[in-house]
Amino acid sequence: MTDPLATYLDDHLAGSRFAIELLASIRDRFSGQPLGSFADALLGEIRDDQRDLIHIIDRVGKGGMDLKSAVGWVAEKLSRVKLQDDGGAGLGTFESLETLSLGIVGRAALWNPLATIRDQDERVGHEDFNQLRDRALNQYDRVEAQRIQLARTVFAPVV
Repeated sequence: MTDPLATYLDDHLAGSRFAIELLASIRDRFSGQPLGSFADALLGEIRDDQRDLIHIIDRVGKGGMDLKSAVGWVAEKLSRVKLQDDGGAGLGTFESLETLSLGIVGRAALWNPLATIRDQDERVGHEDFNQLRDRALNQYDRVEAQRIQLARTVFAPVV
């Protein structure tokens, strides 16, 4: 029987892998530009968050769904193609930032149930889930600011 908590955490781990690949792609595509520097800084934070998640997974156990990791890998590769085909900071980049924003909101939501069940499941541990949630929400705000700024050029009227 599969442990629902392990599966849930593995799903989030797959999402973090996708986010790391996507941010690395944005960093490389926009190297030497503000968006590339932003992606590089955020990449370090997401890797830290992933390490926190892996520590919890080490205690809980693995869900064993390698298919989800493979699907995430394929999705990232497809988004990379779209990112490169957008002719610079265009729609592909905008949509990549939007995907990243949605993933970060999902990660912020991850920490709430873990805080709720830690008293009934010692495997969850005693991380500061409020701090982890707040860190994710701060990341979301910063990605959203980049995305909204990019919207001004992506959706500028064609004349």
